[in-house]
Amino acid sequence: MSDPVEPRGTASPFKRKASIRLSQQTLVSSTYLDGCGQCPRVVRPLVDGLDLTEWAQGNIGFIDDSLNQHGAILFRGFRPADVAGFQTFVTTSSGAALDYTERSSPRTQVQGAIYTSTDHPPQYPIFLHNEQSYNISFPTRIFFQCVVASETGGQTPIADTRAVLKRISSATRERFERDGYMYVRNFGDGLGLSWQDAFQTKDPAAVEAYCRNNAIEWEWKPGGRLKTWQVRRVIARHPQTGELTWFNHATFFNVTTLDERLQRQLREGFGDSALPNQTCYGDGSPIPDPVMQELRDAYLAEKKTFNWQQGDVLMLDNLLCAHAREPFSGARKVVVGMARPCSWADV
Repeated sequence: MSDPVEPRGTASPFKRKASIRLSQQTLVSSTYLDGCGQCPRVVRPLVDGLDLTEWAQGNIGFIDDSLNQHGAILFRGFRPADVAGFQTFVTTSSGAALDYTERSSPRTQVQGAIYTSTDHPPQYPIFLHNEQSYNISFPTRIFFQCVVASETGGQTPIADTRAVLKRISSATRERFERDGYMYVRNFGDGLGLSWQDAFQTKDPAAVEAYCRNNAIEWEWKPGGRLKTWQVRRVIARHPQTGELTWFNHATFFNVTTLDERLQRQLREGFGDSALPNQTCYGDGSPIPDPVMQELRDAYLAEKKTFNWQQGDVLMLDNLLCAHAREPFSGARKVVVGMARPCSWADV
């Protein structure tokens, strides 16, 4: 089953004579992956050597409509692009790629505003989350390019956060809507990013200015260590579609979402009050374990997983679609770009 897509505009990767011979409607097909429902939408070229960026120039409307409907598009089989070409696609489809600010995951800058997707150890999974939802300003689009697929594992699962929200009980939702959630970070205790890496500065005054401008409370502890905490909402209204989405890091940063062995090590090493990352209700009270399990179950019920192929580009609406990473073995290189900033005040 395939749905040919007609490009908009006049840009074409072919000479004019060739484009006259070849119907524009036959350039790509639109399908879905087995077992994944309609997320992601899969766009494949029907001609050899089709350049994704050049095709995108004439199909911005189709891309926008597909993201609003499905939350994710997997571009597969287009002419391979290097990292610079990947950033050009990000810019062409969504505006300038964004720098990675208020960092929580270890990443390496590859080129320009393109980074490794994460440098988190390969043996550990990364749970479903929406990129930088804890920031006052966050990207509304995130892009992944598979440069090298891992030998085993290494998938980037996704989940529709509109559907996740519908699975959450009214009692749980109402408590979070009333109080929000608090994200607490402790820097400088030997685990996780340092505050210098997280805020990309060595100047404590610059950190304080950033926190002041981004609704973050802070406390300097002995030895130059830093504690921050911020209260954020859990539900966002999509600025284009008006749909409500479960958009937060309440589950991702809660210690109970980690492997039980790692939970135990962290609690024994730091105590519950000094964990590198932790979440609670916005009033500071703990989130009960049954509620945390309910949230994890809601994400996992909507989780869709596919295997990477070299050259794949996955484009997500960051409000509509959460993403994760499975453990892997062997070489793996997936790079990431982000675009279209938005503020919590706008959603």
